[in-house]
Amino acid sequence: MSLATSQASAQMKAYYRIKLPLPIITTIVCIIAFVLLLYTERLNLFSSNSILKAKSCSRRDGFKKSSEKTEEKAEDMLIDDRFDFDPEECNVANGKWVFNRSVKPLYSDRSCPYLDRQVSCVKNGRLDSDYRHWEWQPEDCTLPRFDPELALKKLRGKRLLFVGDSLQRGQWQSFVCLVESIIPEEQKSMKRGRSHSVFIAKEYNATIEFYWAPFLVESNSDLHIIGDPKKRILKVDSVAKHAKNWMGVDILVFNTYVWWMSGLKIKSLWGSFSNGDEGYEELDAPLAYRIGLKTWANWVDSTVNPNNTRVFFTTMSPTHQRSADWNNKEGIKCFNETKPVEKKGHWGSGSDKRIMKVVSDVVGRMKVPVSVINVTQISEYRVDAHTSVYTETGGQLLTEDQKADPLHHADCIHWCLPGVPDTWNQILLAHL
Repeated sequence: MSLATSQASAQMKAYYRIKLPLPIITTIVCIIAFVLLLYTERLNLFSSNSILKAKSCSRRDGFKKSSEKTEEKAEDMLIDDRFDFDPEECNVANGKWVFNRSVKPLYSDRSCPYLDRQVSCVKNGRLDSDYRHWEWQPEDCTLPRFDPELALKKLRGKRLLFVGDSLQRGQWQSFVCLVESIIPEEQKSMKRGRSHSVFIAKEYNATIEFYWAPFLVESNSDLHIIGDPKKRILKVDSVAKHAKNWMGVDILVFNTYVWWMSGLKIKSLWGSFSNGDEGYEELDAPLAYRIGLKTWANWVDSTVNPNNTRVFFTTMSPTHQRSADWNNKEGIKCFNETKPVEKKGHWGSGSDKRIMKVVSDVVGRMKVPVSVINVTQISEYRVDAHTSVYTETGGQLLTEDQKADPLHHADCIHWCLPGVPDTWNQILLAHL
């Protein structure tokens, strides 16, 4: 090969080496740039003046936000860390009312046909509705929501009987209304009586019943109610007339309180009523209550087989007659109250601690185990949930003139339904 030819060939090779396709050149440039970027960032990791410093700041902000979310989750975990409800371990009275509008009542006084007009506050004109959206949250444990289907399954083939006064009747109506909506119309019925009322869930072969016995023990004001407390006489040593209606029941729920708290001495009789007004002794309410409750306890111990029957006692339902108790000096009893009392451990003049001690003493000495449903403290806060002027008296709804005089006509004893007694039943079902 000639020298000229060799030189020409070399120039051609050099030309083709330089004249690479554009995509290849672009790829090579990108690779080189990427390597340089990695090298630069590696150096910058050790540099206090790194260009990534700004990115680090934003990353720290991200970490901060992430940390805040973690703290929020941690708070949620603290709430969720409460143990599942255990009646032996959880002090259900220790807690707070939490407002939760997303929690809807399972019924209304328009949807449930079994509510007395006395407790049908919305039907009777109450416009505010917040009192229906507070849920009780114990500090120690989680209280399961009321599950109507679960309740009926637990009652399958059983009788549940509430025994007591009109407040206990409210708890009975609450329980019926909590479950009745999931029962087909043809599978349920109600029979109302003067002293004994029975709701039947036919498909479950279950009954939810109420028996009127305001003192548990006998009195001359059981059926033919005597309005004047001065004329009432209690037969504190006898419960048999009432108790014959409690036989063969699977779940008994008792309550008695407010009828004892007239502020007067209780005319207490041993033996027969045949002597009329003669033969009684006037006793202070706590002493008469203790004798009467012992009579009830003796019946339970001597009659109830705990293998067949569970016994519950609902503690006293507080009244809210003095707005000064919760530092509303301008208020009129519970009238126009729209929020629960926030002060932890609030205790007003409508709950008698002497009565609570009697219940604790008597039940604590019984042979048959009795589960105490402590509703007193949780209900103490609920000054907002009474029927107030949205109720009836003497079988008639309050007139506009009566509503305008809450001092004399506001009912701060009974509870609107749906309302606080639903929570009592929530606790009862958790015990079951």
